[in-house]
Amino acid sequence: MARPYQALIKDCIKQKPQAQRELYQLFAPKMMALCYRYARDEANAEDILQEGFIKIFQKINKYDDRGSFEGWVRRIMVNTAIDHIRKQKHQQNEVEINEVISEDVSESVLDKLEAEHLYEVIQQLPTGYRLVFNLYAIEGYSHKEIGEQLNITESTSRSQYTRARAMLKRKIEELYMEQNIYKDVI
Repeated sequence: MARPYQALIKDCIKQKPQAQRELYQLFAPKMMALCYRYARDEANAEDILQEGFIKIFQKINKYDDRGSFEGWVRRIMVNTAIDHIRKQKHQQNEVEINEVISEDVSESVLDKLEAEHLYEVIQQLPTGYRLVFNLYAIEGYSHKEIGEQLNITESTSRSQYTRARAMLKRKIEELYMEQNIYKDVI
């Protein structure tokens, strides 16, 4: 039984522009959402997306048909996002782990927040926190894998994730309070 993308992959290996365009159109929307989770803004997300697709087209002949092709594409995009962040690290304001104090915030606030607002709040996290949060909570990497990928200790990954969650909860609660106040005014 033929795999879903087998013919498209073969044509991309042959560097057929139509196949490359079709592959891009097929995966770009999902991968753009992934890239935007790691980037601070749309322009950086678009840069990551483009760099990722360049890598995909350069390495597509190395896809060995084991596992999901979409998973393979996703992994390249995540790695590209991490590389992009590393390249721009000198331009970013890094927050020391100890600068953020954990706070307990009601979990029920998260249940009431729309996905788009959560997405915006994640974008406001400091780069290191956002990176660890995305890799652990969204991509499903273990803290050990994150540590290896980012060249940090496993405990640093855990700590950044915990603090990212606390910061997210605080920001979400603030947003929720603002929305409720605004609703009361209307």
